[in-house]
Amino acid sequence: MQFGIFTVSDITQDPTDGTTPSEAERIRATLRIAKHAEEVGLDVFALGEHHNPPFWSSSPTTTLAYIAAQTERLILSTATTLITTNDPVKIAEDYAMLQHVSGGRTDLMIGRGNTGPVYPWFGKDIRQGLPLAIENYNLLHRLWRGDVVDWEGQFRTPLQGFTSTPRPLDGVAPFVWHGSIRTPEIAEQAAYYGDGFFANNIFWPKEHYQRLIQLYRQRYAHYGHGTPEQAIVGLGGQVFMAAKSQDAVKAFRPYFDNAPVYGHGPSLEDFSEMTPLTVGSPQQVIDRYAAMRDTYGDYQRQLFLMDHAGLPLKTVLEQLDILGGEVVPVLRKELQKNRAPEVPDAPTHANLVAAAYGGEAPRQAVPGANRGDNLVGTSPYQDAVPTAGSAAGAPAGAAFGLGRKEA
Repeated sequence: MQFGIFTVSDITQDPTDGTTPSEAERIRATLRIAKHAEEVGLDVFALGEHHNPPFWSSSPTTTLAYIAAQTERLILSTATTLITTNDPVKIAEDYAMLQHVSGGRTDLMIGRGNTGPVYPWFGKDIRQGLPLAIENYNLLHRLWRGDVVDWEGQFRTPLQGFTSTPRPLDGVAPFVWHGSIRTPEIAEQAAYYGDGFFANNIFWPKEHYQRLIQLYRQRYAHYGHGTPEQAIVGLGGQVFMAAKSQDAVKAFRPYFDNAPVYGHGPSLEDFSEMTPLTVGSPQQVIDRYAAMRDTYGDYQRQLFLMDHAGLPLKTVLEQLDILGGEVVPVLRKELQKNRAPEVPDAPTHANLVAAAYGGEAPRQAVPGANRGDNLVGTSPYQDAVPTAGSAAGAPAGAAFGLGRKEA
């Protein structure tokens, strides 16, 4: 299993002292949090995408590329990448590039986004959220798997003979999780493609997410990707810890009570009972999250929300020390016990490459001669099998009808 943290990049007033960090302070704090996640032994750091205050993460790939340069083994992911308001062509290019600069330590979580005003800012209509998610991901999936794509849909201009560059690292697309809070169509989409399904699992009772995950597992098997138990599942989570549970509750209560998302609603005690939020001792967190397998089956990734609601950087780093030092090592052992041998490991670039190539050398995409365009008709890469009139064998200038005559 993989364990890590995710952030929604909120900039929230600390209710205990009334201070609010600047954007610059919050960005620097998040970079420090990501590096500390690796230092304490976590596997994944995931960053949300937002385009409205009070959130700062409008460019996840820029941020994650910087973190990649500051770390050695941390997997960089998103939580989420907006498949609805981003152009799939730009997503294909940006995340393939992030793959390369991170040495393969990249995957992404695709999501619709639920902030209505964002859609018109990017020329979209939130009422078309689901059709956009379905159509845009279909194009993204094709762009990463075909050197040349002809495509026409409802929501963007057609493509003819288009090549997305750079090609995915080693010829293997970044692994995709489809993230959802409540939408069965997204579970269906994840199953159709054989991708991962990430259940947010921080706002709703477990029965809600049980239904979504069960649907995903059943449909994953229906589409022939494996058994239901072999489907790739990730879960969100939320904790706050102290050596004594009463100290954790006392320290976290003002942040919970004033949190922008769920503050001024159910009590901390009621919300903790209804959702996976666990505020208490490290052992209480271990007990509750070790039991997630009883609810959802064996799964591959567990991410925790740790830095929201105005919690100061010092507190977040202390929480990561407890998570990485006391909680995750025990959870790794507990969730590995009696794990069926057919349950797959969490996806990594290395095991995706191994599955695609076996013992053979992976693809290293080498373009042919520079033609000055991106409309080739057939693959412009040297390892593609040339055909009569193909781009690989076309003389310089052929794209403009200026091919040289043979002497």
